[in-house]
Amino acid sequence: MKHAAALVMTALLAACSEPPPATVITVSGFLADESLRTDHIGECRENPGELRQTLNCRNAEEAEGKARLERMNKALGG
Repeated sequence: MKHAAALVMTALLAACSEPPPATVITVSGFLADESLRTDHIGECRENPGELRQTLNCRNAEEAEGKARLERMNKALGG
């Protein structure tokens, strides 16, 4: 009986966990495609409570930071 209860609890916990996104886009992928990055960041910022810590939101934000630094470097003549 205890084994059955443990099995049921394991199944319930597995059902409650979030599935990974269908496709994880890398930071370099977001850097290469500005419109994809902009669209994804917009979605992430629209629903930060649910999406902020997802892999794609984190990668898009990281890519945006790198792109911003690149733009600043070019503006300063670097």
